Amino acid sequence: MRKGLLFVFSAPSGAGKSTILNRVIEDDPNIQFSVSATTRLPRKSEVDGRDYHFLDRRQFLDNIKNGKMLEYDIYCDNYYGTLKSAVEEPINKGIDIILEITVPGALQVKKMYPDCIMIFICPPSLQELEKRIRRRGTEDEEVIQRRLEQAAKEMAQANLYDYVVINDDLEKAVREIKQLILENRMKRRSESL
Repeated sequence: MRKGLLFVFSAPSGAGKSTILNRVIEDDPNIQFSVSATTRLPRKSEVDGRDYHFLDRRQFLDNIKNGKMLEYDIYCDNYYGTLKSAVEEPINKGIDIILEITVPGALQVKKMYPDCIMIFICPPSLQELEKRIRRRGTEDEEVIQRRLEQAAKEMAQANLYDYVVINDDLEKAVREIKQLILENRMKRRSESL
């Protein structure tokens, strides 16, 4: 049985990665989301275990200490990370996995899984990103400014990824990512023949 592929996605907050990836997963029964863990409080519409595993700081630090985290990072004063079991078990069963993580987290994963496929989703500009974040209405001004500063740093590292997709048109971005997934599956199949 073939091992599953690991697709690692990063994007600045507000670039639309969750919307895009939800659409990709809806249309593809052969790929699953790896649900990340965070110490951030849930937003109104978020559900524990579906959107994130919401952990308190002590629980998260215990997972780090016990070697249960594949990767982790601190973003805007909260921990974010991926439990090893959330990736290793499905991949070993031949299931393709999507990780939606920060740039430092993605670089950690690349060291452990050098054959992972890294895709960076970019907004058309920082100005458009700011509009999107403000439209959400979920953060105060200080958090918005921190997110924009962080976004500029992340976008400067997009060249470390295998692919960059600009989300200036949602339908186009979804199509591009579906095509990248398909191409990488076909490449893996041809390598195993």
